[in-house]
Amino acid sequence: MSILEIKNLHVQADDKQILKGVDLTVNTDEVHALMGPNGSGKSTLANTIMGHPSLEVTEGTITFDGVDITEADADERARAGLFMAFQYPVAIPGVTITKYLRMVMNAHREARGEADISLKEFRKTVEAAMELTNVPKEFSARYLNDGFSGGEKKRLEILQLALQKPKVAVLDETDSGLDIDALNVVANGVNTVAKEAGMGVLIITHYQRILHIVRPDRVSILFDGRIATEGGPELVDRLEAEGYGGLREELAV
Repeated sequence: MSILEIKNLHVQADDKQILKGVDLTVNTDEVHALMGPNGSGKSTLANTIMGHPSLEVTEGTITFDGVDITEADADERARAGLFMAFQYPVAIPGVTITKYLRMVMNAHREARGEADISLKEFRKTVEAAMELTNVPKEFSARYLNDGFSGGEKKRLEILQLALQKPKVAVLDETDSGLDIDALNVVANGVNTVAKEAGMGVLIITHYQRILHIVRPDRVSILFDGRIATEGGPELVDRLEAEGYGGLREELAV
């Protein structure tokens, strides 16, 4: 069942057309990989899905869980069950991770008509999520991403994913800047959380290495703002062997 459905999506930023008719779906309990070279429009698509205000949808629709969210604000999309792990998570000095996580959890509870989470339940829930995602407990007292390495930032994103349990997670270049050890921790965290929550995952990357750990069910290739082809995980192996040049030449795009 398609929970996220994108039809004929055209998007521009500062009068420059970036997406030129994208069709893409993400199903429940599925990992869908979106690949493409730098500048193909992958991050623009991720940010458009989440409702970034600097991007203008000029044509097409985004439907989530049966509801048209093309014009919805970013916070509405998040409360509805969309999650995005950013390529470059921002630091917020002065805001502890504990305070931030509790605020986010309460915002989702409010959207469901539930009372704020108690301190006891919050502590128990966060500790369980930290164990699940291999995040050290001492993270809790640190300021949000302040002084974090690239790997620590991405591990914190996966911790948030485990706590929020969204219907669909959009992971934008989650493997960017990670060494092999950090990549293994983050990728295995994605696998664990996705399996436990039964969520749909759209994982966006231009590398193949993370997709050897987070094995996709489907793969779409984006060239110049359009989906050029779609297939199974064999596309990942082919790209590793031939690169984007060979595929671009075959598809004449």
